[in-house]
Amino acid sequence: MDRRTFLGSIGAAAVTLQLAGPGTAVAKTTALVTSISQLQSAINSATAGTTITLANGTYAVSSAITVSGRNGTSSAPITIQAETRGGVTLTGSKSFVMSNSSYVTVSGFVFQQTSSFDLPSSCTRIRITRNDFQLGSAASHSLVVRGDDVKVDRNVFHDKSTAGCYLVIDGPSSTVMAKRTHILRNHFRDHSFGGDNGGEPIRLGDSGRALSSAGATVEYNLFERANGDPEAISVKSSGNTVRYNTLRSSTGGIVLRHGNNNRVEGNHLLAGGNGIRIYGNDHLIVNNYVDGVDDAGIVLGSGSVRDHFDGESSTSRKGNDAPDRVTIVLNTLRDNGKGLVGESQRALAPLACRISDNLLVGSSGDLVDMPYLGGITWSGNILWGSASNGNIPSGGFTRADPKLSAGTDGVYRLGSGSAAINATSMNHSSRVTDDVDGQPRTAPYDVGADEYSTATLVRRPLTAADVGPNAT
Repeated sequence: MDRRTFLGSIGAAAVTLQLAGPGTAVAKTTALVTSISQLQSAINSATAGTTITLANGTYAVSSAITVSGRNGTSSAPITIQAETRGGVTLTGSKSFVMSNSSYVTVSGFVFQQTSSFDLPSSCTRIRITRNDFQLGSAASHSLVVRGDDVKVDRNVFHDKSTAGCYLVIDGPSSTVMAKRTHILRNHFRDHSFGGDNGGEPIRLGDSGRALSSAGATVEYNLFERANGDPEAISVKSSGNTVRYNTLRSSTGGIVLRHGNNNRVEGNHLLAGGNGIRIYGNDHLIVNNYVDGVDDAGIVLGSGSVRDHFDGESSTSRKGNDAPDRVTIVLNTLRDNGKGLVGESQRALAPLACRISDNLLVGSSGDLVDMPYLGGITWSGNILWGSASNGNIPSGGFTRADPKLSAGTDGVYRLGSGSAAINATSMNHSSRVTDDVDGQPRTAPYDVGADEYSTATLVRRPLTAADVGPNAT
């Protein structure tokens, strides 16, 4: 590539012209601005490749900073950033208000507005990265995403005491989800709303959008003291992947409340209030480690309706869809208030579900309490500890010592001579090829989330150093 650079001073701006082959040129402009009015002017003229930097300081935003009709490209996005990460605090009623824009990155700001940061459906391929969200109590939600292909990564959302979510994924209409949202390495912490509902860190859809396939990926996020709702990750749409997240000391768990065909894989839920709860059809729950939660490690729900459908009433859509064809395999549930349980408060039982090759360990109560047994196939589960077996069918488990041993990260893994090694009842290679630690599985797989290995761990429970604005 023939590359020539031309630098010139335009106020506080510099222009770089990069020649990328015959007849092709992309102008990349950088500008340092020192006021909101200068920032707005720079945004108004921004084109693909422009980087606008707001000087460090606290700025009271009296009217919205508009980003309208600004379009970068995949290789030359428009970037609006703080001079240093966390060095710019925006106060006032609103910050950025975006419309009809794409390939725009917003990075490094501290948001303390009194209204939500809303990305409308006309904005696609937006990146919100390395920001600090601590919005005022008047803001219902911190960030709302309605457009497709948005990436929300390496932000911290914290210290909310009123109703409302940290992050909401909605869509362009009441029945359609935003597509392919990527939620990566964010820190969701210290949500202290005391109500029974409405303080989720992440709400991925709602009942009206349950049947819409969102294709979102929620991965490598850390939740700490997320106590605003029993649902820390509330999935209310279809076709999503929730993997490699850590939920620590939080009331909220991972809940598939509405929707179908979601995958919950390789998450750590540690010393909190709730584990994983499931409604809807065709989900895969695999390789998860749940340890020390007050309630159950996994809840396979019951239903007030059997299968949501297009055109049903809003009242019916809000009902709990009985789980059908849900697969729960290769999970470790250790020392929780309950092990693996169901619900009896609704009349419709699970159908055609499979619970196989899970490791359940406990010191009190019942490891399995499933009021509806007829719609479940059991095999290969291993139970251990002084807790009773409960009502798990005799052919669906063995009682044997997994020889668990705590690692330096507090996670209990299989020891040498464990009864779980090479003990799975079926072939899971089409479902996963590694374990919760990211280590390869070799056939026949080991029971539970851990595949016995002395190799270096690839994944482990996340800490604050792994997420947020300064994460790699």
